[in-house]
Amino acid sequence: MRKHNFAFIDIETTGLNILKHEIIEIGCVVTDPKLKIIEEFELKIKPEHIENANSTALKINHYNKEDWELGYNLREALEIFSEKIKGCIMVGQNVAFDASFLEYNFLKTNIVNTLHYHRLDTISIAWAKLHKEPDLDHFSLREMCKRFDIKNENPHSALSDAQATFLLYKKLMSL
Repeated sequence: MRKHNFAFIDIETTGLNILKHEIIEIGCVVTDPKLKIIEEFELKIKPEHIENANSTALKINHYNKEDWELGYNLREALEIFSEKIKGCIMVGQNVAFDASFLEYNFLKTNIVNTLHYHRLDTISIAWAKLHKEPDLDHFSLREMCKRFDIKNENPHSALSDAQATFLLYKKLMSL
């Protein structure tokens, strides 16, 4: 694992149901094994079935039709994403959620998931390192950013959350 790059990934969706809701944004910070940033990117994906979206989810992730007008379709976005993250170890805050949506959509579009099979979860790392702290009840990205004085400029925007996750990972690994 030491020779693989990392992809700090966050996605935004139209809801929590993998079978009903869609990915509308992917944010990613790609680093080398020493955590030097190679590339940062964000892909907006035009939803095909906005009528199935959860209104709360759309409000949380700041969806509005105008900002997504020039977005990619799902296939285009996943092709670009797959090329950029080839061989990377996925790192995320609650990585299982993002990984499940990505894997489902890779299968749905018949695009190969080129991520390395190992994944790292910053919630699990935070729990392992901090669970005995008496003042810590939540391990959300928002709470972890507060604790470590990390500025997340635009919470629930995929790239901003991916950048915050990258900074959180660096802080956690220095403990």
